[in-house]
Amino acid sequence: MAKPKHILIICGEPSGDLNAADLTQKILNLNPNVKISGIGGALMRNAGAKIYYDIKDLAVIGLFDVLKKLPKFLSLKKLILQKIKEEEPDLIILVDFSGFNLRLARKIKRTIPIVYYISPQVWASRTSRVKTIKNYITKIIVLFKFEEEFYARYGIVAQCVGHPLLDLVQKTMSKEEFLTKFNLSESKTTIAFLPGSRRQEIENILPIMLEAAMLINKKLAQVQFVIAKSPQVNWNIYSRKIRRMNIDLKIIEGKTYDCLNIADFCLVASGTATLETAIMQKPFLIIYKMDLLNYLLYRPQIKVAYIGMVNIVAGRKIIPEFIQFQADPKKISDTVLEILANPLKIQKMKNDLAQVKSSLGDKGASLRAAKIILDFLNKN
Repeated sequence: MAKPKHILIICGEPSGDLNAADLTQKILNLNPNVKISGIGGALMRNAGAKIYYDIKDLAVIGLFDVLKKLPKFLSLKKLILQKIKEEEPDLIILVDFSGFNLRLARKIKRTIPIVYYISPQVWASRTSRVKTIKNYITKIIVLFKFEEEFYARYGIVAQCVGHPLLDLVQKTMSKEEFLTKFNLSESKTTIAFLPGSRRQEIENILPIMLEAAMLINKKLAQVQFVIAKSPQVNWNIYSRKIRRMNIDLKIIEGKTYDCLNIADFCLVASGTATLETAIMQKPFLIIYKMDLLNYLLYRPQIKVAYIGMVNIVAGRKIIPEFIQFQADPKKISDTVLEILANPLKIQKMKNDLAQVKSSLGDKGASLRAAKIILDFLNKN
């Protein structure tokens, strides 16, 4: 009997774990005999992968956070290279997490075929990394059509499968069930906060959202707020921020899509959550703030006009962005109140978001990616 094929998957952030888990599940559905192991989180483990290292404390923002965790990254790279030597996988799949994964790819040196699933955003910054991709990555699978076109300009064939979030973004209960379960009022305007999935993001962004909430609460009668809590982040990070806040506010863990489903409006940290909110067709604002030194270091490298993925996909600013020095609670609260008071603006935003959603392709992205990967694996 032939030895089962072995795939090693490496991701490093909550969004990567989500997508890697979905991909793992689809591969195993198509071929249950494939062995999948790697670096990931609880979602990837639950999907059927053997996890060598849990990524729960791995996510970083900016150079200084990377430097603080450098020993951990060096140790992880050593572990992965040792596992590759011991187990000789037939294929390695890198999922996002470009700073680490591209350095790792250089060490592997194409001794084993490498598929990159969810491209590094080289079209947005540090275009020089395209050379590393060309030299060390065997195959690249992307989520957006414009990425396919971008790589083609450098002589790289990338395959677009569409966005897996179209399958993953689903509510788990009806609006009525959710409101009852968490003791929320159906008659109040509900504003949802998605402050990110990393501790440092939440430390920087949630206070801005909460200050804006205080201002909104003074001017808008019958309003309630929900914070979509990331399961990866400790409760204390949130509870410290909301202490002594005299507003109708609840923290709800692990129910991001249900929080979005009941929301009339949202404040969202830039990142994957902007596309999740777009898919749910909810009007929102984009907020982002990082440590000043990291911002000053990285801002000159950004080559795109917008930071929000939803605006990048749209090719224009359909959602207002409040980034770094513009992330002012007064400006944010004024904009929220202005939009909520104008049904035409709300409808225009929803129409624009519907166009973004339709541009993400058809459902089944992870399944298409799994088929491409298994076909590639069999041919190699």
